[in-house]
Amino acid sequence: MAPQAAKKSKKSQESINARLALVMKSGKYTLGSKTCLKTLRSGKAKLILISNNCPPIRKTEIEYYAMLSKTTVHHYGGNNVDLGTACGKLHRVCTLAITDPGDSDIIQKQEQA
Repeated sequence: MAPQAAKKSKKSQESINARLALVMKSGKYTLGSKTCLKTLRSGKAKLILISNNCPPIRKTEIEYYAMLSKTTVHHYGGNNVDLGTACGKLHRVCTLAITDPGDSDIIQKQEQA
């Protein structure tokens, strides 16, 4: 069963990456912890992605603000280098806030999961 579970998680990771690439092309987003907190405080964020190696204090702070603003949080399966690569950036990205998904259906898929 373990290989099948790993295959499923890899497939879901690839689908997140494809949807994320579409958001990068057609939607609006903010990269970084400080700007994610600003968008959460203003209530503009629709979805927050957090890498798996984000510092725990920063992660809990973002999750707390997301809970207050009723925003969905997705814990990205890869580290911050993988999240940066999925965004099409050449640097590390610890947190990402999506304010407008554009043509992507990433928010609807996250709410179903």
